Amino acid sequence: MTIALTAHDSKKELLAQFCTAYRRVLSEHRLIATGSTGRLVSDRAQLNVEQFLPGRLGGSQQLSSRIACDEVDLLLFFRDPILSSSNEPNDMGLLRICDVHNIPIATNIATAEVLVHGLEHGDLDWRTILHSRM
Repeated sequence: MTIALTAHDSKKELLAQFCTAYRRVLSEHRLIATGSTGRLVSDRAQLNVEQFLPGRLGGSQQLSSRIACDEVDLLLFFRDPILSSSNEPNDMGLLRICDVHNIPIATNIATAEVLVHGLEHGDLDWRTILHSRM
């Protein structure tokens, strides 16, 4: 499965720590990410991450286009709900395209943990079945 990663600046370190904790599970999947998030996760968690542009420079749109083309199975998007972001329209677009294409989303560590445990136990295998029908 392909897992997309992105995070607001104040949550990047938390996402890197999360990916380190779940390295074994995540290493079995293809990881793609916006620029600085991808670099941080790759360096800290020692995971192979395909890196796009930084989110503000088009990386969010690159993730969105992959989702729209049904090339992403899961999104881990650690958001900071307190700080407003100049990138908020792109953030909402990313969440909206996930809803349109039925992509599971985690916007915080609690939901990310649930999704990664589900991934580990095969609860998201329906995504694989969906791909085989295309």
